[in-house]
Amino acid sequence: MAAPLYVVGTAAEATAVLRRLARGGWQTRQGFAITDPGWDVSAGKVVRYGRVPDVDTGALAVLAAARGAGVVCVCDPTSPAGLVLSADLGRIGPVGVDPAQEPAPKQRPAADLPVTDEQAALLTRLADGETIAAAAEAEFLSLRTANRRIAAARKALGVATTREAVLAFVKRRR
Repeated sequence: MAAPLYVVGTAAEATAVLRRLARGGWQTRQGFAITDPGWDVSAGKVVRYGRVPDVDTGALAVLAAARGAGVVCVCDPTSPAGLVLSADLGRIGPVGVDPAQEPAPKQRPAADLPVTDEQAALLTRLADGETIAAAAEAEFLSLRTANRRIAAARKALGVATTREAVLAFVKRRR
């Protein structure tokens, strides 16, 4: 099984990716240096993460990926270090895609529902057990904006609570 390889621009994006991978059974470890004596570390399902400010740190991340660890690199993708890092990781596997991730099940599109796509994304995350704060972060929203969108979804669905909104959304989505 191939390990996940990510180059993200912010720590918030990295946190969202790491949370999703941790829910998928991956262990997260800060830093890219691997001290295991054996070369292949893929059996451990470990994802190494950290900032990549320069080409040398990028080389450590690429080495970790070559040894079978997943990597989540926080780096400006347009910087010289980011461009080199993305190119090098691309030789190992697809960057920004978790190869082990199951495809999303087919569901009715949000257009059939009285909520917007943004509201549907938040309600889907809440239905999957995430908190509003975690869902907001994963959707790159502030907590206040997420709460306003959920309030609008409650109104559109004709319910009083967020719990009822999630249940009504899931029921109508089927």
